[in-house]
Amino acid sequence: MKSFAAIFAVLTIATGLQTGTVQADDTSYDIAIIGGRVIDPETGLDGVRNVGVKGGQIAVVTAEAIKGAKVIDATGQVVSPGFIDMHAHGQSILANRMQALDGVTTALELEAGVIPVQDFYGRLEKEGRPINYGAAVNWVGARIAVIMNEKPVDDVQWFFDNFKHTEWQTEVATPEQLKAIEAYVDEGINEGGLGVGMLIGYAPGTGHKEYYAVTDLAAKRGVPTFTHTRYLSMLEPKSSFEGMAEVVYSAAGTGAHTHIVHMNSISLRDVDVIGSMIAGAQAQGLTVTTEAYPYGAGSTGIGAALFRGDRWRERVGGVTAHNFDVGGKRLTEEELAYYQKEKPGTETVIHFLDLDNPADQAVLDKSVLFPGGVIASDGGDWLVDGKIVDQQTWPVPEAAWSHPRSAGTFSRFLRIYLREKKAVDMVEAIRRVSYGPAHILEYAVPQMKKKGRLQPGADADIVIFNPDTVTDNATYEKPAQASSGFSEVIVGGVVLVDGGVLDTSVLPGKAVRNPVKN
Repeated sequence: MKSFAAIFAVLTIATGLQTGTVQADDTSYDIAIIGGRVIDPETGLDGVRNVGVKGGQIAVVTAEAIKGAKVIDATGQVVSPGFIDMHAHGQSILANRMQALDGVTTALELEAGVIPVQDFYGRLEKEGRPINYGAAVNWVGARIAVIMNEKPVDDVQWFFDNFKHTEWQTEVATPEQLKAIEAYVDEGINEGGLGVGMLIGYAPGTGHKEYYAVTDLAAKRGVPTFTHTRYLSMLEPKSSFEGMAEVVYSAAGTGAHTHIVHMNSISLRDVDVIGSMIAGAQAQGLTVTTEAYPYGAGSTGIGAALFRGDRWRERVGGVTAHNFDVGGKRLTEEELAYYQKEKPGTETVIHFLDLDNPADQAVLDKSVLFPGGVIASDGGDWLVDGKIVDQQTWPVPEAAWSHPRSAGTFSRFLRIYLREKKAVDMVEAIRRVSYGPAHILEYAVPQMKKKGRLQPGADADIVIFNPDTVTDNATYEKPAQASSGFSEVIVGGVVLVDGGVLDTSVLPGKAVRNPVKN
């Protein structure tokens, strides 16, 4: 009996509950979320609780009755920390709003990053954003600036316009050029960059010493690297395995935290051997982390180096022009040749896996469910006739095009892997979309210590959804369809989605940024 009492005492301390009669909390909160199934992945909490929000933070998580200026009845729904997307190329107001309807409260541009970092943060702060935002430093942008002798511009179109030039993609930097590239990267970190985005897959001719040197710089500055690995191939040499190995040995040699983006699309069908290597590196104490999205297709510029060179079709799995989709239309060989020559910056969806094939679905599952991994969208902007839709537009035009992951990544993960496959339990599912990303970043980004959690003192970024109905609606044919099942999305204590309806009159997003050192 004494043992049971001791165990119960420990449990009440761990959950924050009080023994005896439950008393009402007389405090009035800004928002009172009542009777929901509250999930906090860090502590493992999974139970019916009430959540009080005050001053933009979570003030209380309790079994006691509470009251608030706004009361949300969450009975029968899950109350979760807001989802954190580490790989969000769509940094416009429009793209953010579509992601908010998918449960995302923080969207970070970490794979590509931005340059100049100062310009990015200044512009977004001036314009306002519906959800929290932030970015790493764009290493490949620094490389373009140095090798092409251009001034970097805070505009994604500047990057795509440079696809017509191959020098920055294929040439090894001279010692003087490398020094200038490192200076750009260092400056971006000083301006508050969250790490270094390493799009080396777009510049595969980069010297291995340059990749190592920039990784070493990141390690010395105490920030991670986020790498789109060098190769996309199941053939050797220059295989995806080799590209992943470069990330691993750079982590080993420098002590850096290296993060591998979209493990699913880069691994192709070699996920077993690649996964074994990464797991082994982690077991040896290296800080190597991963992410994946639950789709069998990727998206990028059609003229990327990935789709050029010796035997490139065989390298990426024997693709044909039909594997490429532009604006919702599969291409012919003639159209593919035209786009690659005349319009290499054109956005395309490239289908690598056939998810109607159980073997291909199993390949994807291994990346999505990789132990310790997280979910990230790799989503982008919305286009009509090849042009980015004005960010003040709402709703997204029915004819607008993007990869469906730009609208449905997180609800798709919950639908397939939590509800249908039952491959993860609720706490693990929520870890992969909230606490997991925050935990990956928090050692280097102080603000992330208050995100991805449902605890007193944490930022009031909260998502409420119905686990029985949450689903993605975006398809490759009709991607401009928002997810459903999310009744409320709260950003910094401000209700952005109420009763499933987006409030376009509020822009509560705040910058996630490292301390500026300039």
